[in-house]
Amino acid sequence: MAQDSKAQDSKAQYDYDLFVIGAGSGGVRASRISARHGARVAICEDYRVGGTCVIRGCVPKKLLVYASHFHGDFEDAAGFGWDVGEMAHDWKRLIERKNTEIDRLNGIYLRLLKDAGVELIDGRGKLIDAHTVEVAGKRYTAGTILIATGGWPEFPEIPGIEHAITSNEALEMMELPRRIVIVGGGYIAVEFAGIFNGLGSEVSLVIRRDLPLRGFDEDVRVALTEELTKQGVKLVPNTNIRSIEKTEDGLSLLTDSGETIVCDAVMYATGRAPNTKGIGLEEVGVHLNKAGAIAVDEFSRTTVENIYAVGDVTDRIALTPVAIAEGHAFADTVFGGTPRKVDHTNVPAAVFSQPPISTVGLSEEQARLTYGKVDVYVSRFKPMKHTLSGRDERALMKLVVDAGSGRVVGCHMVGADAPEIVQGIAIAVKAGATKADFDATIGIHPTAAEEFVTMREKRPDPEDAAKAAE
Repeated sequence: MAQDSKAQDSKAQYDYDLFVIGAGSGGVRASRISARHGARVAICEDYRVGGTCVIRGCVPKKLLVYASHFHGDFEDAAGFGWDVGEMAHDWKRLIERKNTEIDRLNGIYLRLLKDAGVELIDGRGKLIDAHTVEVAGKRYTAGTILIATGGWPEFPEIPGIEHAITSNEALEMMELPRRIVIVGGGYIAVEFAGIFNGLGSEVSLVIRRDLPLRGFDEDVRVALTEELTKQGVKLVPNTNIRSIEKTEDGLSLLTDSGETIVCDAVMYATGRAPNTKGIGLEEVGVHLNKAGAIAVDEFSRTTVENIYAVGDVTDRIALTPVAIAEGHAFADTVFGGTPRKVDHTNVPAAVFSQPPISTVGLSEEQARLTYGKVDVYVSRFKPMKHTLSGRDERALMKLVVDAGSGRVVGCHMVGADAPEIVQGIAIAVKAGATKADFDATIGIHPTAAEEFVTMREKRPDPEDAAKAAE
């Protein structure tokens, strides 16, 4: 009865029960489910419906990853008796095909909102007060407001940075650069290094530290670095770019060691910031943390009682499926009468590098800090495919086990189909499976995945090895 009374009050006082700022994956899911629960919902967007993932992130990027794989596949085919002949690639045609698919997906998202009865308002939303949003000069009121504005690539403040691009522009270029420098060591950087390298560009990957993918398991970082180097990606470690200058030969990048790198394009992938600037958050009392992300509780509520936030703008786990889960949980909590929160532990993730990486749970380093004593199982091997292809590529599989309970607390893979394989393993890790459960599972032969249930020998513990050496 209290909820019905609140809904009636909302209908009497406000234009909508819910107004969502940002029509990405999290915002769209939240608006659709809220409408399904009977709420009157509006959503605003200043670009295209679908957000980072659909329009300028995971989907178009993976389409380009698929395209870049063919170069290696054609080479591998010779080992299996195929005469492929002369190879050529049309970058412009690839981008046009990619754009057609993104248009199709954008249309699907528009229809999903329409079919759910959600009103789409074109323009950038700005908070005027706790219940009012202004879009394109017009004001709308709502009982509840949800912020789902996502994140945006950041540039460092260095001379000549206006000549650089981000992943946004890289996905829209109509000409493939002959030489490209990618600055950054995160997942976006290594993914685009594989894309451009596979499609024929000379790629240099400039990273501030010695290895890419800071925060990932150390064995994973080492394995990927080895494979990128084998493929011809030039790694430039422990380096920062001081300035960029446009020259007759392209772009000249000056490093902090005084060396120059010449290229035709430079792409920065040095981080993404929560998209919170200029939308009136602090003015209405919504607290931001030091990173500029919206601070929320476990139910995605901000410091203003009726304002919520989900997805990358909260900087919890910047993954599309997490944003979708948070948006759905918000709708069920606020409008569905079934309060629930998202469990952010043991969330699986993938990096579509070449070869790809997938992981769930803790790295070895994190597990040692959490549990103290851990058992580690590692396997490195040449995949069966490459026994005939001749390619010098090795896969890595790793399990991290809490020695006290025997529970598998981390699973990591570098190799073909890693995301497809680890998605299944993630269910077992989430369910609390032990190493004994893995050992009792019969493998599917011959597959790479069976290695996860056949690893028996523990890697020597570094502390035990150190004591033995004394």
